[in-house]
Amino acid sequence: MPSSRTPLSRLFTVLLAGVLVGLAVAVAALPGNLLLGLTARSALQAYADLPAALRTPATPQRSYLYANDGTTLITTFYDVNRTDVPLTEIAPVMRQAIVAAEDRRFYEHGGVDLRGMLRALVATADGSTQGGSTLTMQYVRNVLKNDPSRSAEERAAATEQTVGRKLQEIRYAAALEDRLSKDEILNGYLNIAYFGSGAYGVAAASQRYFAKPPAELTLAEAALLAGLVQSPDQYSPIDGDADAALNRRAYVLDSMVTTGAITVEQADRAKAEELTLDPTGQPNGCTAAPDGDDTGWGFFCDYLRRWWLEQPAFGATAEEREQALRRGGYTVVTTLDPDVQATAQRQATAVYDYDNQRALPIAAVEPGTGKVLALAVNRHYSLAANPDGQDNHPNTVNQLVAGGGSVEGYQAGSTFKLFTMLAALENGRTLATGFDAPSRLPTRYPADPGDATCDGRWCPANANPAWMDGYRMMWDGFGRSVNTYFVWLAEQVGQDKVVEMAQRLGITFRAQADATFAENNAADWGSFTLGVAATTPLDLANAYATVAAEGLYCAPTPVLSVTARNGDRVPVGDPSCRRVLDADVARAATDAARCPVGQQSSSGQCNGGTATAVNRILDGRPVAGKTGSSERAATESFVGFTPQAAVAGIAANPDDPSDSVGAAVQARVITGVAEVISTAVEGQEVRRFTPPSRELAGEPRRPTPRPTPTTEDPQRALPADIMRWLQGRRG
Repeated sequence: MPSSRTPLSRLFTVLLAGVLVGLAVAVAALPGNLLLGLTARSALQAYADLPAALRTPATPQRSYLYANDGTTLITTFYDVNRTDVPLTEIAPVMRQAIVAAEDRRFYEHGGVDLRGMLRALVATADGSTQGGSTLTMQYVRNVLKNDPSRSAEERAAATEQTVGRKLQEIRYAAALEDRLSKDEILNGYLNIAYFGSGAYGVAAASQRYFAKPPAELTLAEAALLAGLVQSPDQYSPIDGDADAALNRRAYVLDSMVTTGAITVEQADRAKAEELTLDPTGQPNGCTAAPDGDDTGWGFFCDYLRRWWLEQPAFGATAEEREQALRRGGYTVVTTLDPDVQATAQRQATAVYDYDNQRALPIAAVEPGTGKVLALAVNRHYSLAANPDGQDNHPNTVNQLVAGGGSVEGYQAGSTFKLFTMLAALENGRTLATGFDAPSRLPTRYPADPGDATCDGRWCPANANPAWMDGYRMMWDGFGRSVNTYFVWLAEQVGQDKVVEMAQRLGITFRAQADATFAENNAADWGSFTLGVAATTPLDLANAYATVAAEGLYCAPTPVLSVTARNGDRVPVGDPSCRRVLDADVARAATDAARCPVGQQSSSGQCNGGTATAVNRILDGRPVAGKTGSSERAATESFVGFTPQAAVAGIAANPDDPSDSVGAAVQARVITGVAEVISTAVEGQEVRRFTPPSRELAGEPRRPTPRPTPTTEDPQRALPADIMRWLQGRRG
């Protein structure tokens, strides 16, 4: 309820207070027109003249990032460590303590305490100092000096020791008392006051000093916090003088006895309590996100921040959006699944440790929504220095999983054959499209001098002729990863259609050479189907997620919801989906993609795969996927998906593309990705893939059986001269 004091009483308060302040600095120094202006205005007019920040305070507040459960804190962002809480969530003893410490007559005056001001004047005349500002006046000062809409000069002016500033503060305080209840003013003060050690507001202070919410503060704790406000840096028991903090606590307790808030006995017991602190630093930014073998949340946090800076809902420019994140007090519930992330991080670090120059970035996406479930890699997201000669390990803030900035991505090898298969199915071919795949395939694409050629033309080869050569259809061509079959198929359909298909499913060409070739020479990009373009695990996982969702492409998103400080939901982060493939085309590609993982197509056409361990790890749950190996095993990849999760991992050396990770690591990549899928679908219903139509399946011819290699991946027994023929060209 607003103050019950009459307008005349409030006006008298303003007038007399102004006169007293003027006397304190000498009447001669007070401009006559300023006093005249003050006397001529009512408190009602003064309220109309209030700055917007006082009518609707917009103090900077910390933004919170949570995992998808809405309770697991990832990190916070802030310039000022502050979070507003309602008065009902602040312990009554804290409210009583701050009043006793700063303004005992708070509930009696109308914004200006004439008695207190007279005491301050007398004390000043005697050579000592004593504050005369009421809690309401302090609130005015705090709001104006923290108003984010004001310039630095205007904020500094709010604390200038001038007559004009003091009179303005008095007038504003009286106006606020006319419109706001005492509890509203007290609540605002408790949420904005500085308590030292970087904590603004009682919520941040109770967490900083005692690791608890303000509703749980004890009498001794509340008195200590209330005592800090007068001189936060001097009294802070963390950064200042602990003995001074205890002496100030005793003063506040005695003052609470004077106000009648507590008894002498209660005060004595609280004074006898030892100072027990539980200092808790509030994380600030992505480098402060939990980092370990079961977390590694920094790269996901970085991806979210990059996403945030592109959202117009948070400002017109990237700078305004950054300020909104750090000062806007948003609550962000992200799509990060802590369990999936933990598995992905453990698998990434099991293959390579943090100090290894090679990396295994892994991304997990939910088909049909685009929700990013995990982004993991064997690196610490940190600005800490690295040992000499180690540019990006063990510490880096480069986005190794989702790409961006200086990270263009990595070659993903035969995982790109999916795009050739989709383009072919969309353009009239069936899964039964057959071709007698040779060991080497002369193509129409010219090869530069020095490249492996067949009569001057690019001439790709199969990695394991004994297992791959012969009559192939899409099922076993994909299952056995037959290079010559897919290069032939891409020639029939048109390489430009294959490139366009990849882009349609979200593959972004971050490398300038790839982007230029895709724009100007896509029809002649013969090696594209063998995965020579750079990509990222997130792009790759989301492309395969589109197939898992039967042709529904959803833009990757890192958020479930964003709530503003006033409780309103910001309209961002909802799934942004569109159909990019006919559902039957996607079903047909999925049917063939069950061959590599050791499962069977709907018509029984699978006869070998390059990642058969996946079927065992998923315990027979319907799954599909594809392996990939770039030239000289420079990178090793695997993408797997079910109807509920798509996961991709690419083993590479982010700092040195010429460093081959080696063929032996592919089995571990396959296992790692499969384990992440297993965690993502754990506890969910078993959903089966829908078989393709008979029209897209076609009429298969039974292929001649070929011997199955003893290794997990058959693309290994390649002679050196054949390996040279596998070289991919960017043009």
